[in-house]
Amino acid sequence: MLSVLIVNWNTRSHLEICLKSLRAHPPQEPMEIIVVDNASTDGSAEMVARDFPEVQLIQPGFNTGYAAGNNLAFAVAQGEWLLTLNPDTELRPGVLQGAIDALRTQPNFGVLSVPFQLPSGEIQASVRGFPSFWGIVGQFTGLARRSPHGALGSYLLPAFDYAASGPAPQPMGTFLLFRREALAAIGDVKAPFDENFPIFFNEVDLLYRLAQAGWPAWYQAGLTIAHHHGASTRQVRPSMIWESHRSLLRYFSKHTRGFARLGLPLLAILVGLAAFVRARGYHAGFRTQRHHL
Repeated sequence: MLSVLIVNWNTRSHLEICLKSLRAHPPQEPMEIIVVDNASTDGSAEMVARDFPEVQLIQPGFNTGYAAGNNLAFAVAQGEWLLTLNPDTELRPGVLQGAIDALRTQPNFGVLSVPFQLPSGEIQASVRGFPSFWGIVGQFTGLARRSPHGALGSYLLPAFDYAASGPAPQPMGTFLLFRREALAAIGDVKAPFDENFPIFFNEVDLLYRLAQAGWPAWYQAGLTIAHHHGASTRQVRPSMIWESHRSLLRYFSKHTRGFARLGLPLLAILVGLAAFVRARGYHAGFRTQRHHL
């Protein structure tokens, strides 16, 4: 069975398109769809309940964030294959079964992603390396493209070939098909996401832990989906910029070992400055609504 897990916040029109595409292009094997609605105010939950009775709708009553929302879905999912899917996507014929079949033929890989086509028609640059100090410097300075195969390009991976299938260090969380066996190897399948990363870098952390346990990610070219990029986060862009940068620091703090930790204060200053410039000021970032309801 395939379990499709969608966390939604105020993207009703996109979610409707996504669910219609899942209904129109199911895999050959059984499928369940689980939608966690994070207290949307645009009628998303009402639309799902009314128009998609086959969907299991979870309403926590407040905005849990992305990681905790996914964990709520994982807690009830029954599938051997577990797909985290953004609501601003549109599935095309054959993609779901093709993704399952591709991961079946790659028994040494624990997760699979596919190409994302943006509204412009371009294929989105959706695969990155795991964060490193020099890789982040390459991103912030723009030097990554001048050194695509060196340390400065190790995070953005500007030379990644999106036309070819192969290993992919860290695909974007928009479409991630997990093998249950792989998730079980690193902890609780019912709560695989670290909720200390509420919005960003939760999938990076999960993919890193899977890779460390011998279950890396695979990228399957040719199974393209449509992606209306950032439909939720752009609604609160400044706070999301700060949340993204803070989550990057949390990632480094969690996974940096030995003498390299001495560089964390300098990295915090650089990342904080970058967030201040990009957001044009300071913002608190994501805060759960649990205590305000």
